[in-house]
Amino acid sequence: MGAVRKVATYLGLGGAEHYDDSYDYEYEEEIEAEDENWRPASERAAKRWRAVSEPSRIVMLTPRKYNDAPIIGRHFRERQAVIMDVNEMTAAEATRMVDFAAGLAYGCEGRIERIAEKVFLLAPADMEITSG
Repeated sequence: MGAVRKVATYLGLGGAEHYDDSYDYEYEEEIEAEDENWRPASERAAKRWRAVSEPSRIVMLTPRKYNDAPIIGRHFRERQAVIMDVNEMTAAEATRMVDFAAGLAYGCEGRIERIAEKVFLLAPADMEITSG
């Protein structure tokens, strides 16, 4: 017997001969019920990012500490463009906030653009940005 098989057998990963198929798994009905409500991620995202009848809004925020990040996230997830001015923050916290905003924009399929020194625009996916 090889060393890998000995380790696998020791860990209980020996093979199919140790599998007990006589056990009745009672949780299969729960899984089938969950499958009925299951939707692909693309459908869930389409529902979250559906067209709204409200006009687009741009929110200007000046966070003072990193704990203000959820406010930025809430506005951006509501499909509002966010202008984030991190001039009031320390350099370390400003870097963390910009990293958070970049991850937020990426995760929600939006964009982040630097528009001035320590000022950033977070734009939802359906917003077009042009510079001229």
